[in-house]
Amino acid sequence: MGNHSDGILHSELFDSGILRLTLNDQKRRNALSEDMLARLVDVFSSAATNAEVRVIVLAAEGPAFSAGHDLKEITAARSHEDAGKAYFTELLDTCASVMQLIVSNPKPVIAEVTGVATAAGCQLVASCDLALAADSARFATPGVNIGLFCSTPMVALSRNVANKHAMEMLLTGDMVSASKAEEIGLINRAVAAEKLTAETMAMAAKIASKSAMTLAVGKHAFYRQSEMSLPDAYNYSSQVMVDNMLKHDAEEGIGAFVEKRTPQWKDQ
Repeated sequence: MGNHSDGILHSELFDSGILRLTLNDQKRRNALSEDMLARLVDVFSSAATNAEVRVIVLAAEGPAFSAGHDLKEITAARSHEDAGKAYFTELLDTCASVMQLIVSNPKPVIAEVTGVATAAGCQLVASCDLALAADSARFATPGVNIGLFCSTPMVALSRNVANKHAMEMLLTGDMVSASKAEEIGLINRAVAAEKLTAETMAMAAKIASKSAMTLAVGKHAFYRQSEMSLPDAYNYSSQVMVDNMLKHDAEEGIGAFVEKRTPQWKDQ
C-alpha cells in the first residue's frame, strides 16, 4: 500500500505493519463528506485483505478529529425534487458501511483523537476497537441542538458506554471532556497531547507483534458473541477456541511459552 495522499486522506504503511490513516480536510473540520466516506470505504476495504497491514491507526490533522456529516452538503440536497430523501438515504447508508467496515475489519483499528469529535465524528471514534485521546480532546453527539437526533451515532455510542451516559450525551448534546470520555468507556485513556502519537503508535506496535490470525479470530468473536445470550456465547466461543487451538500459531505460541522462547508467527 505504501504512502499515499489524495489531499483529504493520507495513508502511510510502516514496516511494522501499522497502517496510519490521517483525515486531512481541515477546511471542513474533517467532515464525513461524500468524498471522505467514499475514500474511507476504499481504504478500509483494501486494508482488510492486505496481509502487510496488521493494525490500523485512524488520526486527523487540525483542531477537529471530525465534525461529523457535512451540513452544507445536507442543506444543498434539500433543493432536490424529493427534498433530499434519496441523497440522505445514500449518505447514511455509506456512513453505516464505513462504521461496519471498521468493526468487521480483521485488523484492529485504533482511533488517535486530538481536538473535537462530534456527531458522526464521535460515532467514528466509538466504532474503533480502541481509542486514545489528547487530554484536550472533547466529544459530543449534539444533533439534538439542531433538531436532528444523533440516531446513527447512537448505535456505536450505546455499544460502548452505559445507557445512562449515552442518553445524557444524546439528550443534552453537551461536550464531554477527554477525562469524562475515559471514565465512561468511550476511549481507553486520555494522555498529554504531546505524547499522544507516541503512545498510540506504541500500542499499535505491541498489537502488530501478535499473530494476525489470532487477532482476526478474536476480534470477530468478540463482536459476534456480544449480541448472543450467555449460553449461546459460551457455546460459540468454545468452538472458536477449539478451532483456534488447532491453528499453527496456537501450537507455536504455546510451545514457545513452555520452551521459554519467542514465538515465530506464520499468521495461520
